[in-house]
Amino acid sequence: MATKALFNTVVNWFIRQRIDQIQNFVDHPIETQQGVLFSQLYHAENTEYGKIHGFSSISSYEDFRRNIPIVTYEDFEPYIEKARQGQRDIFWPGVVKNFAKSSGTTNAKSKFIPITDESLELCHMKAGKDLISIYANNHPENQLFTNKNLRLGGSADFYESFNTKFGDLSAILIDNLPFWVEITTTPSKKVSLMSEWESKLKAIVSEVKNEEVGSLTGVPSWMLVLLQRILSETGDKTISDLWPNLEVFFHGGISFKPYRDQYRQIIGKDINYYEIYNASEGFFAIQDQYGSEEMLLMLDYGIFYEFIPMETFNEKNLNAIPLEEVEIGKNYAMVITTNSGLWRYLIGDTVRFTSLQPFRIKVSGRTKHYINAFGEELMIDNVETALTKACEATNACILDFTGAPVFMQNGESGAHEWVFEFHRHPENMERFSEIFDNHLKSVNSDYEAKRYNDMTLKKPIIHVAKPKLFYDWMSQRGKLGGQNKVPRLSNDREYIEPLLQMNES
Repeated sequence: MATKALFNTVVNWFIRQRIDQIQNFVDHPIETQQGVLFSQLYHAENTEYGKIHGFSSISSYEDFRRNIPIVTYEDFEPYIEKARQGQRDIFWPGVVKNFAKSSGTTNAKSKFIPITDESLELCHMKAGKDLISIYANNHPENQLFTNKNLRLGGSADFYESFNTKFGDLSAILIDNLPFWVEITTTPSKKVSLMSEWESKLKAIVSEVKNEEVGSLTGVPSWMLVLLQRILSETGDKTISDLWPNLEVFFHGGISFKPYRDQYRQIIGKDINYYEIYNASEGFFAIQDQYGSEEMLLMLDYGIFYEFIPMETFNEKNLNAIPLEEVEIGKNYAMVITTNSGLWRYLIGDTVRFTSLQPFRIKVSGRTKHYINAFGEELMIDNVETALTKACEATNACILDFTGAPVFMQNGESGAHEWVFEFHRHPENMERFSEIFDNHLKSVNSDYEAKRYNDMTLKKPIIHVAKPKLFYDWMSQRGKLGGQNKVPRLSNDREYIEPLLQMNES
């Protein structure tokens, strides 16, 4: 125990040194971003993409914006395919050895996101260290390295194609983790990267139930499933009965709002919660303040940021602005230029700035995950805020949900149709629906206008899901575990129709 305590003290001292560097980009954000941009342009000017777009002639942000187009994955795919075949110097110097395979939530076709050595070390790995540094700085009394971190990652399936490899981002990261991470983490590498979800859950439970766990890392929805399985196996009433030293959950991938109450119940005591914002394309933001719902935009990870105001968003004519021109409260589609060789890449997420000194954000949704069938521009954060209020007022607890429009027919008004799976059902379903509707009006003036006198939108149509509906649906689609997410909102009925059919069967 004395050795563990000494190790904990030494590691905490070491990682806090990073705080001064973080403060430097907080104090000089625009200069930091300019340095990132021109360093990468210089680094990649002799690549195929660099020559096509004249990287060597770019001397200002205006040149950069004029020379290089904003692209989606589909636009950039021909270059990625060349790099996947082992060709050198396509969009980043040398050969890109690893690609993170991701199907996303809106497109069944696989995407292959390049992971260069630079992005692995200076973005993804650096962010992991920063997360611990920020937490240790906020909680000097922490015992992170006295106990183990329970990680819940994706599949280890790794495939070779041509001269390169591709697989889940978890496989790439865990394959490159330093030794000291492995000895402070559970379950083992072999178990944590198993592919088949049900077998993996059993193996994880078997390994971790006898460990001393002090922290959790993963996606809230899947971590909750694991914790429930652990309690079922051990017979403990709460997770804190099993792991009394549990102190923090580092979570990301989806909003934590719908799950907060369930975690409070299943853990059985108050712990710390820290949110992160990462993806295969990069690691973008970390909650830097205790108890906050905002995240600090990390500006020195080799990622240059631009933003498209959602009120002007049009995939046929995309116009982005730099960081210094953003405003508080607006929704922006995020555009990234990265040290993995993605140039002005439209990632598909939307964010809203909550602070400009420093630059802090909240993830507000997806460019394709919203409902705007009638001009209401309903974003995920609007829905989650309204759901939180409705649950609080009716003593309910949401497990999963999705929503889509019901389009106008035969002169009738349209509506929004919802499927809600409850962990704890509302005391009064009609009141729940009314509060949900009214809070949507209060947080979204466009929705309120469309709901006026039921002229455009009628009141929400709500279906209560049978138990495990969403879990069974995700299983049917082969999307259990890892970074897979339930699509919360859709502007068409692609997701809600099969759910309704399963709910009625």
